[in-house]
Amino acid sequence: MTTFNTAKTFFTGAGVAGLLTAAASAASAQDMTLRGASMFDEDHAFTKTMVRFAELVDEKYDGDVTFDLRLNGELGVEADYVTFLQQGVAVDYTIMAPSNMATFAPSIPLMDMPFLFRDQAHWEAVLSSDVLAPLEAELLEKADIMVVGYTGGGVRNIISNAPIANLEELNGFKMRVMGAPIQAQIFSALTAAPSAIAYNEVYNAIQTGVIAGFENEAASIQNLKFYEVAPYLTLTRHAITVRPIVMSGKTFRKLPEDLQAAVLAAGEEAGTFGRELESREDAQKLQEMADAEQLTVLEFEGREQLLDMVVPVQDSYAESLGAVELLTAIRDM
Repeated sequence: MTTFNTAKTFFTGAGVAGLLTAAASAASAQDMTLRGASMFDEDHAFTKTMVRFAELVDEKYDGDVTFDLRLNGELGVEADYVTFLQQGVAVDYTIMAPSNMATFAPSIPLMDMPFLFRDQAHWEAVLSSDVLAPLEAELLEKADIMVVGYTGGGVRNIISNAPIANLEELNGFKMRVMGAPIQAQIFSALTAAPSAIAYNEVYNAIQTGVIAGFENEAASIQNLKFYEVAPYLTLTRHAITVRPIVMSGKTFRKLPEDLQAAVLAAGEEAGTFGRELESREDAQKLQEMADAEQLTVLEFEGREQLLDMVVPVQDSYAESLGAVELLTAIRDM
């Protein structure tokens, strides 16, 4: 039987440091406690997916294990989680963005490359297959972090302070992009004018005219009310998020074989659950803002042309990572 606990208190500094020693043996065979971490509250899709993961392990494992899931960033941010997972302390399992694992496994951000997926069906086909196995192997070898499933599903679009409905209007568009170089390279190829600006500065940067917009998912737009300064959303659908459900390799190897099998099966099923949940919630949040007339939603004319324009940039990026075969396999699905 699985015991499931959540802690919602927020500890910082010494509080997180003090947990490290106590958690170092959290997943030992003696007490069979697995500690999870979420930066978000119990209503977030990531948290719900990790709760479902624990429930599924309970269904599949004939033994006692405790899942201790800490919420609201109690154990730090995703960059901290990577270190904890790699060292096998404090965090045994979590969900995080691939970019946060790039320090250990440089090819991992390929999962988040703009226009990697043609559409939702292609995204689902990739994540339901084993085509990403080479990236999983690299992450395990170089960081000792295991991918046990894939969630995600937030669709990223362009948000702007003036309508952008075609390539002509995209030309010269001053936009904020995430810090990974591939992001700027992709949007430069589309004739926009991208720049990396800190996320907490985006609202003011649009308000003061430093940029005219950025790109993001519906949940972030709604939560931070970006529609107040950028009331137009263009359906470029340039990215569908991929968020691996991961476990420390050091933790996994300490588990008995039947629990290892339960974790792997539960991770796959929890990923399916999380993808459906986040995709549904993403669409709902976008519709809520449109219905409230907070956003004017526009289709992008000739989106197929965008897919063609980014191919050389994607090819060059994959070559630099030694991932040409992987990119070809994804495209061929």
